[in-house]
Amino acid sequence: MKKVRFGVIGLGVIGQQHLEKIADLKTTEVTAVCDIDQNVSKATASKYGCASFTKYPELLKERICDAILIATPHYQHTPIGIDALKAGYHVLIEKPLSVHKADCERLLSVPRDKNQIFAIMLNLRTDLKFKKAKRLIADGELGNITRVNWIVTDWFRTDAYYGLCNWRATWEGEGGGVLLNQCPHQIDMLIWLCGMPSCVRGFCGLGKQHKIEVEDEVTAYFEYPNGATGVFIASTGEAPGTNRLEICGDLGKILIENNKIIFTKNEISASDYIRTSKELFSRPQNTTEEEILENNPLMHRDIIENFSNAILFGEKLIAPAEEGIYSVELANAILYSSLIGRTVDIPIDSRLFEKQLLGLIEASRKNGLNVKNNTHLIKGKTACI
Repeated sequence: MKKVRFGVIGLGVIGQQHLEKIADLKTTEVTAVCDIDQNVSKATASKYGCASFTKYPELLKERICDAILIATPHYQHTPIGIDALKAGYHVLIEKPLSVHKADCERLLSVPRDKNQIFAIMLNLRTDLKFKKAKRLIADGELGNITRVNWIVTDWFRTDAYYGLCNWRATWEGEGGGVLLNQCPHQIDMLIWLCGMPSCVRGFCGLGKQHKIEVEDEVTAYFEYPNGATGVFIASTGEAPGTNRLEICGDLGKILIENNKIIFTKNEISASDYIRTSKELFSRPQNTTEEEILENNPLMHRDIIENFSNAILFGEKLIAPAEEGIYSVELANAILYSSLIGRTVDIPIDSRLFEKQLLGLIEASRKNGLNVKNNTHLIKGKTACI
C-alpha cells in the first residue's frame, strides 16, 4: 500500500505526539522533521530514521514529503502554511488555524490544486460524546435549540507552565491565552453543534490569575440568529474546575459531563405545552437516556488517518481547513468585545481586530513585556525556522 510521506515542522510536545501517531499508522510514514533547535531536530530524525532540517524552506525544497504537518507556535501557522500550499503540499495544521481572522483569510486565499488536501487538527470532532450530540441535533431530536451553556474551567495551569517558553502567553508570541491555546476545541464544538452566534459580549480577565499579559479567564454571552442564547466560561486559574456542556432545545436537553452524555427527551415540545396545557405548574413528561462514553484516546490519530485517507482514497475530511476560521473568529470576537467594552456582531471586521492586536503588541513592547528576541511577528516572518 502506498504511504503518505509526512514532514513535521515544529517538534515541541504536540509535534512529538503527532510523530508517534504518524509512525504508528499503516498508511503514513515520517520522512522529514524540522525544528529551530538543531539538537532536537537531529535526535528526532534519528529516532524516526528520516531527514533533519532547521529551516523549513529547505525541507519544502527537498520534495521528500507528500504532506506537511505544522505544529509550530501559532503565528507561524500562516506563513509556513502559505509556503507549503504554494509549493503543492498537502497541509495539516495544529489548532488554531491562525492567531486571528485576517491571517486565516490570507491562508485560505492561497490558490491550490483541486487535489490538494488542507485540514486542521480539530480532534474533538472524533470524540464519541460529541459525535452522538451532533447526530441527535442533526436528526431533530432536540428540536429548535434555545440555550447553550459550557463551563470549561478545568484547564488549570501554573506560572511554571507559562514560563516554559518565552513566546507563550504573550500578545506577540502567542497572540492570546485560554481562548487561543486551550479552548479552540471547545469553541469549535460550540459552532459545530449549535452554529455561529450572531453577536457576542465578552468579558476577559487579562493576567487575572497568572503573571501573564493575555486572557486567563473568560465569560462570554452569545445570541444566535434564531433567538437562542449561550454562555461560555473558561479559565486556567480555577481548581478543581468544571467541564459541563448543556444544550437545550424545544424537545429536550443534552448534558455532557464526566465522560457521560445524558439526553432528556420531552414527549411534547415545551412551546406546544406552554400554549396547550391547562395546568398551572406541570411540565411535559420526558424520558432520559444516559450513556458513558470515555474520551477517545486516539483523537489526534483519527484526524491524521482521515487526512491521509483523504489524500489516498478521497475520504471526506472531518475537519477541513476552511472550517478552522470559525473558531478563530469567535475567539477573536470574544476578546475584541472585552477590549472595546461592548457587544460585537459576527462576522467581525478582521482588519479592525488585527489593528487591535497590533496595538496590544506595541503596548507590550513599550512596557517591556514582549517576547525577548522574538521572531514570531504578527505579519508572519519566521526567521527562527
